[in-house]
Amino acid sequence: MSIQIFPFCAVVLSVSVGAAWADAPRIVTDIPPVHSLTARVMEGVGTPDLLVDGATSPHDFALRPSQAAALAEADLVIWVGEALTPALAGSMSALAERAEFVELMAVEGAVTHAYRESVGGDHDHDHDHAADHGDDTAHDHDSHAHDDHDHDAHETAAHETAAHDDHHHDHDHSGMDPHGWLDPANAILWTGVIADRLADMDPANAAVYQANARAAEAELTQLQAEIAERFGAGVQPQFVVFHDAYQYFETAFGLAPIGAISLSEAEAPSAARVAEIRDRIGGLGAICVFAEPQFDPRIVAAVTEDTPARTAVIDPLGAQLEPGPELYPALMRAMTESFASCG
Repeated sequence: MSIQIFPFCAVVLSVSVGAAWADAPRIVTDIPPVHSLTARVMEGVGTPDLLVDGATSPHDFALRPSQAAALAEADLVIWVGEALTPALAGSMSALAERAEFVELMAVEGAVTHAYRESVGGDHDHDHDHAADHGDDTAHDHDSHAHDDHDHDAHETAAHETAAHDDHHHDHDHSGMDPHGWLDPANAILWTGVIADRLADMDPANAAVYQANARAAEAELTQLQAEIAERFGAGVQPQFVVFHDAYQYFETAFGLAPIGAISLSEAEAPSAARVAEIRDRIGGLGAICVFAEPQFDPRIVAAVTEDTPARTAVIDPLGAQLEPGPELYPALMRAMTESFASCG
């Protein structure tokens, strides 16, 4: 059953002709999905600023001068949290001295998940000591045989061009997984929180924020039901993800990945890991291996080479979508169709 698309419609309030809203506070958001939820609440009043565009990995984000200026002028910063954009934490404390902050993953009642130690029973072999762990799981058969493997040019290119700096090796893939916007339950909760904070800061426009939020919450609840129905119709996707970023979506809608090329977006997979995953999926048949716009597509090409797997793009940030109120529902519907296409 296909998902019907219900556009995010602006809430129209009864006001006299020619009346103007009071000046809106200056709002800065981190990533496109958060910007979208905030823009939906602010419709008819103002537009938030966006720091991290959808084509950039939040983990590697660095401020440009114009973005630093936006933070310096911000009244309110709405962000997922330090685990997603670690470089932003220090910048905010130094630049946004007069701003208030809303850390969405710390909101009371938010759905949270810890980082997974494995995906689909497949343990992380991306670290330097990976070759010593050949007996971690039955799925890792023959992984030790790749230590001396002469990798082809495809694998070498994928390995060498990936962002494999020393700080990536030091990344602590533990604690709370910050990809919480991929569960619509969080988007619904956060919409109300954003509206309440804006209403407190800007009483003149409080009625608009609250009316927008009520309408958005109804739309997001409908979206949540549509996605659940899509996966409740016997659809059983078989897929490998580029990195372990989707457990909020997977848990919310009962999906189970076969594995991940890399557990962390901060660590590029080793050449041995690429070869190991390719060998695994070679015997699994027609599954999907998902690439992401934020990362080197040659890595996925190396993983799927000489296998029956097909590739598709799945985008957790909305890199190819226009920022604004409609981005979040469009992103979630696009992800739904990408996963469902592997059923």
